Amino acid sequence: MRLLVIGGVAAGLSAASRARRIDRSLEILVLEKGGTISYAACGLPYYIDGRVPSVDDLVVHTPEYFRRERNIEVRTSTEVAAILPSRREVTLAGGERVHYDRLVIATGARPKRPPIGGLDLPHVFTLHTLASAVRLREFIENQKPRRAVVIGAGYIGLEIAEALRTQGLAVTVFESSNFVLGRQDQDLTEAIRTLLERFRVDLRLNSPVAAIEPDHVADVPADLVVLAAGIAPNVEIATEAGIQIGRTGAIAVNDRLETNLAGVYAAGDCAEATHILTGRPVYIPLGTTANKMGRIAGGNAAGARERFPGVIGTSITRVCGVAVAATGLSNAEARREGFDSVAARIESSDRAKYFWAMRTSVELVADRGTRRLLGGVVLGERDAAGRINVIATAIANRMRVEDFEQLDLAYSPPYAPVWDPLLVAAQQLRKQLG
Repeated sequence: MRLLVIGGVAAGLSAASRARRIDRSLEILVLEKGGTISYAACGLPYYIDGRVPSVDDLVVHTPEYFRRERNIEVRTSTEVAAILPSRREVTLAGGERVHYDRLVIATGARPKRPPIGGLDLPHVFTLHTLASAVRLREFIENQKPRRAVVIGAGYIGLEIAEALRTQGLAVTVFESSNFVLGRQDQDLTEAIRTLLERFRVDLRLNSPVAAIEPDHVADVPADLVVLAAGIAPNVEIATEAGIQIGRTGAIAVNDRLETNLAGVYAAGDCAEATHILTGRPVYIPLGTTANKMGRIAGGNAAGARERFPGVIGTSITRVCGVAVAATGLSNAEARREGFDSVAARIESSDRAKYFWAMRTSVELVADRGTRRLLGGVVLGERDAAGRINVIATAIANRMRVEDFEQLDLAYSPPYAPVWDPLLVAAQQLRKQLG
């Protein structure tokens, strides 16, 4: 039996690897449109700012590794033009047909191209693949631009803004909405604006870009533009094959990551997931989610009976030297979803004061009726990842504020204060809940 996987990055290779562990006799073939597989896309901004010396450092595995170590055949520079579900075949761009018994679609996503003029000018770049990163870095090194505009204040937009500022460029970020990081959270947006101002990055909210000119964007001079206006799922071949697309615009799947076609699964940035708190389909494309979805899809395609519980959107990024971490729903998002939500935000020391303590900001959101945690944000130069992961664990396990407040968290002066900022925030939230 042959398992065919379309896509050779996070979700696709996780699917293939999991399937191989379950069924040693399965023939597994991965088809990848690009020339490189298994690379760390999240590291691209750090290649631009020079902290990652070579783009090769971002490549995790090669096709040869998968053939030799996992008995998985990987074909790069191989584009799938169509899926023929009635024949259980795919057609390649060159006309070749490839049979499958089970299929995992992991076609990923691509940068959005908003309807603005000038996107094809030579000084306009995206940052999505290794090749795009190499082109951008070569442009910076060879052309030595001095003024950059970033379109979009999502994760990539803010990370590339910091990378360009680190390289000495003047940077302006245009964002069409009133919020950053795609999160409806005014406090978080203002905190990030303050960080950017300290780093001398100009953030312009509610400022859609109408056109890019050869030497400026709106009233801002620019000899480099990075388009970071979000990503769109690659669903065209799925749509043409009769695979159902969900309300988010990504491929609809059930909790086994099956599509509406028998034997066809979808995972990663091309597929929807269920939000654990709301029970509704969402599109939250993150590397961690892609790997987990791929693992479940590949396992089930190989005969397992596994389910993907969903996501709450836990993420962390670096903005001007400070970790910005979020999970679950903001207060505004929770209210929009019908919760009677309450939020509390505090600042507290992340160590004992005599051990070079730094300030950490924590916000917690809870539902007034059930007193369950719904979301959280952590900003700090240290330990933000650990703290946001504690909040995410509590949300996934339906923890109430009173239980969260009593967590037995570690204390030692070099590592944490007696009252961890998480517990201080929980105390404040409990008071507001009444």
